[in-house]
Amino acid sequence: MSNQFLLGSSKANCVLKEFVRHASKKTGGSTQNTSTKVKPKHRGWKVQDGHYVQAGHMLATQRTTRFHPGLNVGFGVNGTLFAMEAGKVIITCEKFDPNWEHTWVQRMYAGREQQKIFKKYFNVIPEPQHQRFRLIDEI
Repeated sequence: MSNQFLLGSSKANCVLKEFVRHASKKTGGSTQNTSTKVKPKHRGWKVQDGHYVQAGHMLATQRTTRFHPGLNVGFGVNGTLFAMEAGKVIITCEKFDPNWEHTWVQRMYAGREQQKIFKKYFNVIPEPQHQRFRLIDEI
């Protein structure tokens, strides 16, 4: 709201002056990366090499196929690797021999036909079962 004051003493020399009040602080702008819509996905290894896992335990989450399933490891619909049996996790780097006639392989590995390609494989080695059974009767 504006305030008006009359300056000067005589009516003929009357000057009308208007004072406008401005904000003393700037308005609060948004800062970067504070949106609640962007949440971290926490992809990657969930279990390190040498750890013991139970059946169904998640080993790795991924968007593209970076890690591959090995022995006793399942591959989920969204690329998740999970243990199919209880045991010790072993991560190996093995030679990958793709089918070069496949169009997807030609597109992904173009120019690498003469090179050795290695991939990381997750394996679960099951614990040995106890040997407490004995033969009672033979049929």
